[in-house]
Amino acid sequence: MFFFRATKFLLIFSLVLWSLISCESKIKKDGHPQEGTLYVSADESFKPIIDQQIMVFEASYPKAHIKITYKSEADCFRDLQSDSTQLILVTRAPNDQEEDYYKKILGHPLLYSVLAYDADALVINNSADDSTFSIEQLRKILTDSVPDKYQVLLDGDNATSSVRFIMDSITNGKNFGINVGGTKGNEDVLKQVAANKNVIGFVGSSWVFGSAIAEKYRDLVKLAYVECKRCDDGTYAKPSQATIYSVQYPLVRPLFGILKNADIGLGASFYNFMSFERGQLIFRTGGLVPAKMNFVIRKVVNKPDKDSVVVNK
Repeated sequence: MFFFRATKFLLIFSLVLWSLISCESKIKKDGHPQEGTLYVSADESFKPIIDQQIMVFEASYPKAHIKITYKSEADCFRDLQSDSTQLILVTRAPNDQEEDYYKKILGHPLLYSVLAYDADALVINNSADDSTFSIEQLRKILTDSVPDKYQVLLDGDNATSSVRFIMDSITNGKNFGINVGGTKGNEDVLKQVAANKNVIGFVGSSWVFGSAIAEKYRDLVKLAYVECKRCDDGTYAKPSQATIYSVQYPLVRPLFGILKNADIGLGASFYNFMSFERGQLIFRTGGLVPAKMNFVIRKVVNKPDKDSVVVNK
């Protein structure tokens, strides 16, 4: 009788020990969900809002450290191929070729979803002569081989999300003309627009919604109105949460989180943080539209506040 009790005890003890060892090895392999170091690459146009996410996450988990590098979208996807980078934050989903590649080398598919929506905001000097632009007018300025009154600045020469998005959304794939130039990044766009009334530029909307950088340039630059996408003719909209949510502002884009390893670990923990209530509220307070949380506009969606939409007669 004693022999059977001892054997049963040893069996249970062995199973518990094996479970603990297995769990411990999994944590060592994939990282602890609340501690360690996570390497992230993010599109530079999202820097103000992602900095806010990281600040709150690290304050909540003092043993967690997120090492983030802001760069072009193309470089973010290149970083995903490295062993160290577990998460990238960009404006597009992986294409079929990229999905097949990672499924083959990882043994499982990438985990990705839209975390929030922002906009490519058109910014102008406070003294600019024009404040409204049609899509056709922007297309002409962007692609023309003849000098225009305005010079357009983007956040880089190539491979950035803004370059790709504007070519897809405005120029219909046509190459940029002589009126377009690249800068060192979104803040440099704001700096140069602030210094010249004939310079206009595109920046991620989190750079102009309540960030410290936005406050710095508040009296020097302003948002332009762009021809409305879902309005009557002659209506123009500037980016706001209302016009992003209703897609009335024509240059709305997603913020994708793409995670390489969905198992227990710091990468999945930060990804889930941004996907759930606290992270979604940070997106909302930062001027973006959260993608995974109900977003309520307490007016008719098609009629956002009068400052967001104007009608040219």
